[in-house]
Amino acid sequence: MGPVALMVMLPQELKRLVRKAGATEVGFSDTPLYRLYRTEGAPIALTGPFIGAPHAVMGLEKLIVLGAKSIYVLGWCGSLQPDLDVGDWVIPNRAVSEEGTSSHYPLNGGEPQPNQSLKRLLAETAINRGLKFREGKIWTTDAIYRETREKVRRFQGEGVLAVEMEISALFTVAAYRCVALAGLLVVSDRLSDLRWRPGFSNPRLKEATQSAGNLLLHISRTLAASDTATPNSM
Repeated sequence: MGPVALMVMLPQELKRLVRKAGATEVGFSDTPLYRLYRTEGAPIALTGPFIGAPHAVMGLEKLIVLGAKSIYVLGWCGSLQPDLDVGDWVIPNRAVSEEGTSSHYPLNGGEPQPNQSLKRLLAETAINRGLKFREGKIWTTDAIYRETREKVRRFQGEGVLAVEMEISALFTVAAYRCVALAGLLVVSDRLSDLRWRPGFSNPRLKEATQSAGNLLLHISRTLAASDTATPNSM
């Protein structure tokens, strides 16, 4: 499949990026739990959609077996901070794990983190294009109906930016398997005032998600066409 991959959590955005990239589907199972695509030329693997840490890690493990060394992740998140609104971008630099997958990939302590080279490349490319983002810690949970007021208050106080369902496990597995992975999240809903305020019908969410997908596709293509598809800094 090549050394560069893009994991897309979101069904509609995956379809759009597949069309944009001119990718073709690769069959790998009679009962696929997700889709896998490949571009021609300097190959990029596109795969998804995923929901939750176990599902996403299944996809990541498959990518690694097929040769992926540098992986970007595109997903949505719920804002915990009042100054993060629907459509804003978040680049995770650490994660709080409240999912059950990471513990099966034991590391030597510390919070799950992205590959620093991939994260830096993403941030620098966004800045050079005049695109705004926040960088910070993410809370990952398996139990969306247990995002309690008490937990939201606690994580707000610790400066955690947002909550989602996959990133801590993906950081952990990538580090365990010695591959590079970083992510870009788009705020799709808000919990900062202790009430759930969905933004799924907000036009800004669609626009921001597509812009994020375009950016990650551009970076992935650049990596695939270069000799730096496997960044050194983990």
